[in-house]
Amino acid sequence: MTEFFPITNPVIVFALVASLILLCPLLLARYRLPGMLGLLFAGALLGPNALHVLARDQSFILFGTVGLLYIMFIAALEIDMQQLKRSKSHTLLFGLLTFAIPQATGTAIALLLGFDWLAAILLASMFASHTLLAYPITSRLGISRNPAVTTAVGGTIITDTLALLVLAVIATMAKGELSEHYWLQLGVSLSLYILVILLLLPKLARWFFRSVGGDGVAEFVFVLAMVFICASFSHLAGAEPIIGAFLAGLALNRIIPHHSTLMNRLQFTGEAIFIPFFLLSVGMLLDVSIFLASPRAWVVALAMVGTVILTKWAAAELCRLLLGYSRPQARVLFGLSVAQAAATLAATMVGYEIGLFDEAVVNGAILMILVTCFLAPWLVDRYGRKIALTQQQQPEESSTEQRIMVALSPEQAAESFLQLAKWLRQPGSLQPVYPMTIVEERNSQEVKLKSAEQLLAAAVNYLAAADIPAQAKTRIDLNISDGILRARRELRATEVIVGWSEHSSASELLFGSMLSRLLADRSYTLLVKRQVAPLQHGRKLCWLLPPNAELEAGFAEAIVLIKRLCQQLGLTLQVYCQQEQQARLKPRFKTLPEPEWQLAADWLQLPEQLQQQTPAGDLLVLYGVRKGGLAWTPALPDLQNQLASQFPATNLLVIYPAEIQDTSLTLPAA
Repeated sequence: MTEFFPITNPVIVFALVASLILLCPLLLARYRLPGMLGLLFAGALLGPNALHVLARDQSFILFGTVGLLYIMFIAALEIDMQQLKRSKSHTLLFGLLTFAIPQATGTAIALLLGFDWLAAILLASMFASHTLLAYPITSRLGISRNPAVTTAVGGTIITDTLALLVLAVIATMAKGELSEHYWLQLGVSLSLYILVILLLLPKLARWFFRSVGGDGVAEFVFVLAMVFICASFSHLAGAEPIIGAFLAGLALNRIIPHHSTLMNRLQFTGEAIFIPFFLLSVGMLLDVSIFLASPRAWVVALAMVGTVILTKWAAAELCRLLLGYSRPQARVLFGLSVAQAAATLAATMVGYEIGLFDEAVVNGAILMILVTCFLAPWLVDRYGRKIALTQQQQPEESSTEQRIMVALSPEQAAESFLQLAKWLRQPGSLQPVYPMTIVEERNSQEVKLKSAEQLLAAAVNYLAAADIPAQAKTRIDLNISDGILRARRELRATEVIVGWSEHSSASELLFGSMLSRLLADRSYTLLVKRQVAPLQHGRKLCWLLPPNAELEAGFAEAIVLIKRLCQQLGLTLQVYCQQEQQARLKPRFKTLPEPEWQLAADWLQLPEQLQQQTPAGDLLVLYGVRKGGLAWTPALPDLQNQLASQFPATNLLVIYPAEIQDTSLTLPAA
């Protein structure tokens, strides 16, 4: 067998790995176990310390390292920054608890096992750190923005940073190089490193995304390059690459929308290639022969495994009691924080190289990594499902089945309208987006039909790249507005997105006769959009609420749409209203991050106020009111005209919420 193994032919190696990535999750799904466990077991069985079918060579080390950094990057990229701001005290508390409890307990256990103080502190730092190995499961279950998950992800950067600082300090002390100059150098270099990434990378990314003009390949490669450049410079600051990857994710969080084609490509690449390689490479580390030859190795290994599980459970359980989390949330918190990998391996190898650890500790660390990497996915999968079911039983949004129709025109950039539809779409919805073109009955009808079909084909391809189903349709009608209304009724669309031509005046097109006909049907939400710059590059969403807007029948649905836009684009919500409205409005915003309140003392002077307070890159959203509504006044159309004409370089969105229920969307009783 040794003449055939390990396999060295790269084609066969990759074919075998691809087969494992495909089959392991499918086989374990039959037993309701996470696919990650299968990849870990396959790595241990086929690795150099068992059957030796695969060698843990440089290719596995390379892709495994990339996979680990990718996990940290994606975790930071997907974190809900608004939720993180609201729960920063939760994050800080958990980060300190999940570091302090394992660090203190681990030091005491190590001293009892006969380690000296330096070795004991370094060994305990291995328990304090953790790796978000099971985080992809939270994304798959749709709970990645649950408060407990956000707390775990935010706490990771705290505990891992502290654990890696302990590693750096202990290694310096063991070499006899610790001095006051060292502390100053470490503090300054680490602070500069963090500031450069968090302040300069977002500006560089915004400039690049504006420059490439929607080139998907260039955007993807740019993000990958930035992640690994940030990670590669971490050693200069006295940190580890996982810290750099995590900081890169935080820096790009607001720039890459959660439901975007770029995000879909990033997640797909990690889950299909990089992360499975990392799991296989971790499984290959196990060497059972060491435990058969040394009883002390068993004592050390069992003590390490027991300590990390007990202390991480204690930290999660204490957070449950202090923060009011449910038991499933606490178990998910435990599952996300118990897995050991990167920082553990770093501390183990450094301790071994400087003589603080022996082979028993090295193999104990490997066993601890394997046990926790098996335990973490099982916990997150089992209890994450309970959280997901609870979220479905307590929906915060309307139970009406959402159907978004996008009216496209060859004269307008279709991609920006489709992006808006993606961001407004209900998470987890199975309904397709409906791109629609209307061709008027004229002599040049055939030419326009061909152009419309090409436009719809491009729209379907764009949505498919974001993993969103689409049903395109071209309709021939007497005029555009009638065609849109008939198509909406046929498709039973709940939201319709339209734009207007730059060749006509704002008064005629945005608020003229066509809009009046579209607004005559009060049973759907109409969104009128003018976009002059990418929405994701702004910082604020300025929501303009006319007096009594909160009394309108569709106001609750408008809040849902605004919430989605803020979450998807990472925008800070700024609400413009009159002072007497605030008391009535604040309870309605309990499901949103606390907005910034701006008083609009004189509604007719609002455009002048906005010119002083609103940068060009921000998004202006006006609450539109149909004629006859509680908030409608004769002055409102004039204000709309002013906004359209006085802010030609600003993105503008007008939302006219549905005022009555569309009976076509209600199924008849059986």
